[in-house]
Amino acid sequence: MIEVDGLVAGYTPGVDILHGVSLSVGAVEIVSILGPNGCGKSTLLKAIAGFLLPRTGTVKLQGVDLAREPVHRKVRLHGVGYVPQTDNVFGALTVRENLMLGGQGMSSFPREARIDELCEQYPVLRRRYRTPAAALSGGERQIVSLARALMPRPAMLLLDEPSAGLSPKMVDEVFDAIVRMRDAEHIGVLMVEQNAIEALRISDRGIVLTMGRVALEGPARALLDSDEMRRLYLGGRAA
Repeated sequence: MIEVDGLVAGYTPGVDILHGVSLSVGAVEIVSILGPNGCGKSTLLKAIAGFLLPRTGTVKLQGVDLAREPVHRKVRLHGVGYVPQTDNVFGALTVRENLMLGGQGMSSFPREARIDELCEQYPVLRRRYRTPAAALSGGERQIVSLARALMPRPAMLLLDEPSAGLSPKMVDEVFDAIVRMRDAEHIGVLMVEQNAIEALRISDRGIVLTMGRVALEGPARALLDSDEMRRLYLGGRAA
């Protein structure tokens, strides 16, 4: 599980984007970070993943503070998977080659077995196995990027805008795949999303940020029915 406490971070000296954010994600739970453009959602995910060094605060995974560990160490040593919003597949490589890269730290036999396992769970991977990722649809590329992140069996998956640029039908397919991944892999998922209604549909809990602070959090179903959530989400400052 991930526990974030009092996270302060920003890109420019003396200018904070996150102002003491705290949150948690359980071992087998989907949590969505929501909020208007410019509220700090992606900055928060980058700070948790290790792309951005927090100024203060802790990021604990299984009780160990990893706030100052870089992303490659979190991925390789601490069971964190990360899928960025853009450039999340290698377009010139086939689906198989993308999955191979996701398992580059694994020995040959376990890696091949893991690829077969993921192809069984997500048949689109097998159908497009020898196809360059650049020739895939947006939804297919997103599933390849998710499967690649799952190759080393992470304990926690961080997703940045998995629905970005997808048609409504593809959004449903990708979000349903995320639920299946959570259930099959028994992992936690922390997801930044603009599509609040669809994100909350598959989430256990939601967190609404405004201007770098947690303004509202609670069970996903309660947030879907919350007038306060609508006010904060639609009324926050835009970037």
